[in-house]
Amino acid sequence: MTETPSRRDVLISSIAAAAGATMPSLGQVRFAMAQSIPSSAAEIVAAIRARKMTATSAVKAAIERAEQLQDLNAFIFLNKDGALAAAAQIDEGGKTGPLAGLPIVIKDNINTADMPTSGGTPALQNAQPARNAPSMERLFKAGAVIIGKTNMHELAFGITSTNLSSFAGPVRNPYDRTRIPGGSSGGTAAAIAAGIVSCGLGSDTGGSTRIPAALTGTVGLRPSVGNGGRERRYNDADMVVPISHTRDTVGPMGRTVADVALLDSVITGTRMAAAEPLRGKRLGIPASFWSGLDRDVEALTKAARAKLAEAGVVLVDVDVAGLFEQNAKVSFPVALHEPIADIPAYLRASQIDGITLADIAAKIASPDVKGAFGAIMADAFGAAYQDAISVQRPALQKIYEAYFRDNNLDGILFPTTIAPAPPVDTVKGSGEMSVNGGAPVPTFDTLIRNTDPGSNAGIPGLSLFAGMTPDGLPVGLEIDGPVGSDAKLLGLGLSIEAILGSAPPPKI
Repeated sequence: MTETPSRRDVLISSIAAAAGATMPSLGQVRFAMAQSIPSSAAEIVAAIRARKMTATSAVKAAIERAEQLQDLNAFIFLNKDGALAAAAQIDEGGKTGPLAGLPIVIKDNINTADMPTSGGTPALQNAQPARNAPSMERLFKAGAVIIGKTNMHELAFGITSTNLSSFAGPVRNPYDRTRIPGGSSGGTAAAIAAGIVSCGLGSDTGGSTRIPAALTGTVGLRPSVGNGGRERRYNDADMVVPISHTRDTVGPMGRTVADVALLDSVITGTRMAAAEPLRGKRLGIPASFWSGLDRDVEALTKAARAKLAEAGVVLVDVDVAGLFEQNAKVSFPVALHEPIADIPAYLRASQIDGITLADIAAKIASPDVKGAFGAIMADAFGAAYQDAISVQRPALQKIYEAYFRDNNLDGILFPTTIAPAPPVDTVKGSGEMSVNGGAPVPTFDTLIRNTDPGSNAGIPGLSLFAGMTPDGLPVGLEIDGPVGSDAKLLGLGLSIEAILGSAPPPKI
């Protein structure tokens, strides 16, 4: 008598098929681990489901690699005992789910009820939230095993992940330890790029999943936020150490687009995104996003663009007039005013007692973040906030809406960052960098230039691998779409990645 497949069996099989995965043998899995890069998320789950490996062996391998690579400073908290206990429960049949046994990491600003959530800042180092963030909870219930909380730019106020808190330290790029991994989700990106895990969660306010993805050869999604409510794809209100309720969102990160799509499907409870045919798709090429590029970034992203044109993508060379100027009227007034109310609201909702906004500001360790909080505590942008949120942000959104509509576009294509990863600056935390040997420019302003406008408009964006510079540094290519087009973006990403490939593993 043939046994009827369970709903769980069907879901596992569909995940593996959607990711383009073939069932690996135990020997193949061991070979992948020996090569220091694990199989994809779907392959690991499928191998555990088929009993070709145990959840304990997958989790143990991830923890051992994390311990071997401590110099990356990818973790603030390694959940060794808790992760091994969870894996053992799965192996004993006590817990099932579509991600059963999959080791993942969680950025340390996302609430976890059984682990501290520090936000990478001294005042919250031992803070213990009362409950899990919803996105993390859905992954946990699906059987994912959290091996640790990842390092980040302090309080997520930056894009280098050069955290100068004594218990954190600067995160290092696995491709070159003298360089940044990007931020603020730099620890999650470094853990994925280094082959510790295949995927995990970060958060994004102005580029914090996509910038580190670009600089580490991984994939990062900023889900739709829109104007909140039903337009917000992930709802983790009050359960993530905040910057801005208008701009913040949790976002999945992975080695491949399929890994990110898998986490997205579990978090949203929707069918996993399928590859979109590229022929006939129309992608805008705004000149302002393609200007002032590092020479290697320009060469690699233009070569990637040419490959997409050969695949039948219609590239529409139309700029978005006035976009950067309009974005400047929104960005700082929102990001440097909303924390005044949002951080106390978070502390109350998380039941973190005895710590105030003033306490957090007083103990900040990184100079660049301390400077930002000086402006916050003085409410330097208070007078500009209402105009920014009620007039200027809607105007920015209308610019995007018109650009998509008037040019009949499926998305916008551009280099995620205008330069590859710059060196770590352990003095200023953020500091300065040079593009093409020019005069020093602010690192923050330079690397966030292309990701910030879409963040303020609330549209979704996906950064994926474009190529490697002659110096061995990854470069990212981003595609943005209208609010609500997340699944389509992921589908386009699957097809684009099939053409451009994935990043080679770092030599570590």
